[in-house]
Amino acid sequence: MTTPAYWQTIGRCVQVAYRFTQSDIVTTIIPTVIIPLFPDPTFFAIAAAPLCDLKRIPHVIFWVWMHLLQFDVANQVVDPEEDGRNKSFRPIPAGLITLRDATILRWVLIPTCLLLSAMYSTHVFSVSVVLSSLVIWYNEFRAHEHWPSKNVMTAVGYSSFELGGTLVAGCNRSHLEPVAMIAVALSVVIFATTLHCQDFKDEEGDRLIGRKTLPIVFPALARISVMVGLPLWSICLTCIWKIDVICSVAFVAYAGLVGMRFVMFQGAQADRMSCKLYSLWFSLAHLLPGYWRYFYGPESCFAH
Repeated sequence: MTTPAYWQTIGRCVQVAYRFTQSDIVTTIIPTVIIPLFPDPTFFAIAAAPLCDLKRIPHVIFWVWMHLLQFDVANQVVDPEEDGRNKSFRPIPAGLITLRDATILRWVLIPTCLLLSAMYSTHVFSVSVVLSSLVIWYNEFRAHEHWPSKNVMTAVGYSSFELGGTLVAGCNRSHLEPVAMIAVALSVVIFATTLHCQDFKDEEGDRLIGRKTLPIVFPALARISVMVGLPLWSICLTCIWKIDVICSVAFVAYAGLVGMRFVMFQGAQADRMSCKLYSLWFSLAHLLPGYWRYFYGPESCFAH
């Protein structure tokens, strides 16, 4: 019979794990999981995934979350001072876990994620190897300190999340459909060129540790690039995925409003809200491949 202390320990571990990934659930878990659920045209018809079995949805979420946990623990172990200034709710500055224990967890998560991935397929395992390597390069080798390497590394890492999640979701875990490949490739380029939207809200902490993000190095250019870039990407995506006129206008208009907000409303609090709106735009952008598959895909009734 389990004791109350046992459940308290379990609850504390869950709380610590959640706190590590809390700030990335909206920006990573939600939009990343959307792409793996789209390669099959039946998604919109049954509100499910391209899954042979709906029970695979928790597998996708768990795989993505475990690898996100690996990245977040590594990142927060390397720069605990930044979290103490910017995100005091995280487990290390909040005193929920010591730096030593977090460091141990950081290295234990690598074989854990690799073992988890190997249970699905060699392709998923390969993606996990790439992700683990990128995490080390990004954190231990300080690729995050300068905006060019930070943007590129983060974009490639993010696409690896999407690629692994898509493979886990698919009926064939060693094959990626062309539509999913295009969606992931577009995601890499879009994220690499708009990632700095998330850096505005962390500018104070980044300055503290000497990180050279785009908003710090080129503050005016960074905001203008968002104002121009989001609508331009929206136009490109609506053309690529053949979105109808009404939805296209709404999507482009929303992107324009978000971009304008980054220019007109500045400061930590305003940038946090702008970042949330950007995350919604990024999630909506991930919905567009599903729209195409439903209306124009080879199995769509609208295509015949």
